[in-house]
Amino acid sequence: MTINLKNFLSDKSKLSKMGEFQDLKPLDGLEVSSISADLYNNGRDDLALFYFKEGANYATLSTRNSIVSETITWNEKSNKKTVKALLVNTKNANTFTGEQGYASIESIAKNLAKTLTLRESKSEDGITETIKIKDLVFASTGVIGEKFPVDQINSRIDDLVSKLRDDQNKLIWIKTASAIMTTDTKPKLAYEEFTFNNKIIRIAAVAKGSGMIAPNLGTMLSFIFTDADISSNLLKVLLKKAVMNTFNAITIDSDQSTNDMVSIFSTRKVQIGQSRGITDPVIQKFETSLKNVCLNLAKQIVVDGEGAKKFLTIKVVNAKSISSAKKIAFSVANSPLVKTAVAGEDPNWGRVVMGIGKSGEKIDKSKISIKFGEFLLAEKGSPVENIDVQKLREYMQWDSIIIEINLNLGSEIFDCYTCDFTHDYIDINADYKNAT
Repeated sequence: MTINLKNFLSDKSKLSKMGEFQDLKPLDGLEVSSISADLYNNGRDDLALFYFKEGANYATLSTRNSIVSETITWNEKSNKKTVKALLVNTKNANTFTGEQGYASIESIAKNLAKTLTLRESKSEDGITETIKIKDLVFASTGVIGEKFPVDQINSRIDDLVSKLRDDQNKLIWIKTASAIMTTDTKPKLAYEEFTFNNKIIRIAAVAKGSGMIAPNLGTMLSFIFTDADISSNLLKVLLKKAVMNTFNAITIDSDQSTNDMVSIFSTRKVQIGQSRGITDPVIQKFETSLKNVCLNLAKQIVVDGEGAKKFLTIKVVNAKSISSAKKIAFSVANSPLVKTAVAGEDPNWGRVVMGIGKSGEKIDKSKISIKFGEFLLAEKGSPVENIDVQKLREYMQWDSIIIEINLNLGSEIFDCYTCDFTHDYIDINADYKNAT
């Protein structure tokens, strides 16, 4: 298998070297494939299939936008805790598509279920039950409000199923992650593993996201896979905890997508005992690894923000509550004035002050201190004198900038991750239909 180079023919894409990506290892019980349905009219991969021959425990979090994709509606109506496959398409969001959009998912589900059942019936061990359409979950990303290309996708289901592979290596993972991109410039992958009782437990994940990123339960598309035998209910609890300071701590442009979802699947191949609870040592290890995967992917999304040149961390410390710290952090992170100042390498901390104030949180301005990196710019509500302006401007040239806001009101901390606003963001989104 080779990378479909057409995935990277956009002038905004970055054809990264293999060595830049983690070495994701195969997960027992998972098969993957990706192909082109020519949704982009250029031959790049735009369909990805994740298949669980023996089923997988499943949990998901979806956008809180009041308008959602028909794929999310399908998944919510199914309300499944175990699934057989996930199909992802790009280019078309299948949102605001009316009855045609939902009927398209049903049509594709029938085709995919039939094709997967036929495939298994021809395998050496055969199959004893028919795969049902409600065993399938879907995800879509792309342009909102365009007729869903059901015929194009259905015409490629046979080929997509025939190309399923269980020997995922780095190349296959990159190819699959590339198939779910829209305006992303590079695929996003993450991997963690740990040992418990001489058993290796693996977590592998892919994500897409570059614009229309603002947190609320699930931001962008992210699909996480593990071989640890963990129940769906416990997976849901662990996923909710993992996204709090990862996917729900990032913003590109404050716009919340209609299609956001983050899902986790367990192939159940590594037995750890279904009765284990949240405080069990193996579950705690899993929780730590899951959070690492989510944070890794979340930061990759921010780095790949549409037109982004700089990665920006807004760190609020000594707040009276987590919710207050979070609200202030996002108020600053979502400020176009803060983001453009960072893009222009201007240490304009007055805009940070503005962002703190507009949050609506009760603060005491006489206690606030502000730092850019190690540079203390304001202390207890007043400007700091004798700042080394030259070194400060040199710091602003870095690719990664940290802004620390010390409220001196309590002990709570929250880190928010965002990026700068450049003219490229305008260029991309002024012509989004052609950019995706």
